Amino acid sequence: MKKGFIATAVVLIVLVGFVVFIQNVNLNRIGAQQYYVQITQDGKEMEDKSDSGQKYVSYEYTLQGFDSNGKEKSLTFTAGKELRKDAYLRIYVKGDGVSSYQEVKASELPELAKQKLAIAGQ
Repeated sequence: MKKGFIATAVVLIVLVGFVVFIQNVNLNRIGAQQYYVQITQDGKEMEDKSDSGQKYVSYEYTLQGFDSNGKEKSLTFTAGKELRKDAYLRIYVKGDGVSSYQEVKASELPELAKQKLAIAGQ
């Protein structure tokens, strides 16, 4: 009886831990290279239709990004909304494509990336 209770408790703890992990971790960011960009231009508006015929709008951005060592890379990605001008983003790159992005504060930028973005923005 006691062993059954312990086994059930362990299974419940593992399941709850798994659910919490899935809700709080973006799997597109695991193992990805990180680059930093600043939104300096309007995104290119792109209209498309889903399989059900519903129209949706996305915005495509092509910007120069820099990693924490200052290495430059041209990055193209889409967003479901127009992004705020002058915002800084951390871009997650897997292979040749952008897998995710996240807005960050200027104070969160690595020093070399911040310097390169300042020069590129002039």
